[in-house]
Formats: sequence, structure tokens, C-alpha cells
Amino acid sequence: MEVERVQALATLDIIPPEFIRSEHEQPGITTFHGPIPEIPVIDFSDPDRSRVNQAIAEASKEWGFFQLVNHGIPGEVIQELQRVGTEFFEEVPQAEKEEIAAVPGSGSFEGYGTKLQKDLEGKKAWVDYLFHFVWPPSIVNYKFWPKNPSDYRKANEEYTKQLLGVVDELMKSLSTGLGLEENVLKNSLGGETLELLMKINYYPRCPRPDLALGVVQHTDMSGITILVPNDVPGLQVFKDDHWFDAKYIPNALVVHIGDLIEILSNGRYKSVLHRTTVKKEKARMSWPVFCSPPGDMVVGPLPEFVSDESPAKYKTKKYKDYEYCKINKLPQ
Repeated sequence: MEVERVQALATLDIIPPEFIRSEHEQPGITTFHGPIPEIPVIDFSDPDRSRVNQAIAEASKEWGFFQLVNHGIPGEVIQELQRVGTEFFEEVPQAEKEEIAAVPGSGSFEGYGTKLQKDLEGKKAWVDYLFHFVWPPSIVNYKFWPKNPSDYRKANEEYTKQLLGVVDELMKSLSTGLGLEENVLKNSLGGETLELLMKINYYPRCPRPDLALGVVQHTDMSGITILVPNDVPGLQVFKDDHWFDAKYIPNALVVHIGDLIEILSNGRYKSVLHRTTVKKEKARMSWPVFCSPPGDMVVGPLPEFVSDESPAKYKTKKYKDYEYCKINKLPQ
């Protein structure tokens, strides 16, 4: 059966009804238009590591979200990542994109696709995407990596190499901010077996951006998510009962605290509720990398944060069981 991709709908003057969100979700109604509180921006090059750690901990407790500047990944590495991803979506023939389509019912996210999560109202999100693992090498399956553009692999592998150092430093900061040894959080998410899953989101131009959403409200299942956007704004975060636009900062890395870090910290750090709006004039794109443990890893609140006064707020279970419940909207 041929799957209808959202990119093919972008030329229409109207959007199909299944993309029109209910009023309680429509961005034209629910986006906050007053003064926006200062979303944390953290200078990762600050030589005072205790100040950096404190800033990351505060942002993770208050927002579950922050933007990193001066993170050390060269601008040209990020630009190459963006260039090859954009070329795949906008210049590669559709038939060639379909050759690496996700396999329905395979239990894997990997591949090119459109519909991901079950929607309880039967609605669709205005997005096409590509998923593939980038780390560790033992789980990378190049079958799901585009062959065109020809330097796609080189650009992604270089970005991954640079990103690994940022992930390590972030994990150390997050651990230290909880009063733990530097290595505790990363080890609790698999240590050197930590898996990095790249996703490219492609949000085509939309004739009614006030009615549709690129990705609906959700928290990420990961430990942390590190995201590079293009220059088209659209990311929104939920705080104090409002949807706020996240300001686009050139060359920043956007960091989301995911469900697993909230679980490990027994709620001290917050997994951020976020969504993506779309634009009429221009396609938006983003490159999130989800950092998660292997599926068989058991994850639950760390014993340091569980006591009679502070009982466990989350169940301890294998990550793959958590993932299955989350994707299928089942109780945890």
C-alpha cells in the first residue's frame, strides 16, 4: 500500500481534515503571545565548571530544557549535517527515499516515515522523518542511511564524533548537579553502550499553520535529547500552563531532559513537554539525537533518591518495555 507523505500535501491550498487539531491543541489558539520568560541559555565554554553545572541543574529542574552555546562543535560540522539532511528531503527523488522506508510492524524506528505514535483522536502530524542509529558502531545499520547525497555518511559520522564529547560532559554536569559522582547518570543509562538515535524531522510548508502541528505535545523517552534546528522557528515548550516559543539561537544546541533522566532522579529533573509548530512560507527542519540505554537495560529511580520520606514515583522496568508502553499510549 502506498503511503501518503506530508511533503506531497504541501502544494495544496487546504490541509486534509485529519491534520486539523482539536481547539485545545491548535497553535493559533493556544500559543502564548505575552512576554516570554527567559528560557535558559548556557555558555558551555565557561571555565568555571561549578557555575556551568549549577546552571544546567537549575534549568533541568525548572524547565527540563536549555540551549547550549559555545559547545565546541565546529559550525561547519553542523552546517554539513544540515546540508546533507536537507538535500535528502528536498532533492532526492521520492522513489529513492521510499527505498529506505521504515518497516511497519518491525518494532524498529529506523527508516524514512510519516506516522510514528498512536494518536488517541486519530489525528496526523504535519511531518515526515528519517530515523537511524549513529552510535555505538555495533548497532549502526547503514541500510537506513541515505546513499544520496554521497557525503551523507561522512557528515553524520563527523557530527556524531563531535557530539559524543558533548554528551559525556552534559552527563557529568547533570550528575554533579544532583550531588552524584560524575559517572553515575551515564552508567545508569548504559555507559559505553549508550545508544544515539538520529532523527531528521522535515516539516513541509503548511497552508494553515494555525490549525496543524508538526509534532504534537510530548516528552521524549530518552535520557537526554540534543537537537540542532534550521533557522525556521517552531519549537514550543510548556511551562506554567502556557505554550512558549523557544527563541532560535544560531549555532546553539537545544537540550531536552527526557523521561529516563526524570525517572533516575525520581522527579528532581523534569522531562520537558514540548511540541512543534509549522510555517506557511518555509519548511522547518530539526536534527534531534536521542540518547537512550539498550532495550534490555533496567531503569528506575536511583536508590540515592528513594526513602520513606521520598518514595519512588516511577516503576523500575526494562527500557524496551517503557518504550512500548509510551509509543502505544499504554499506562506505565
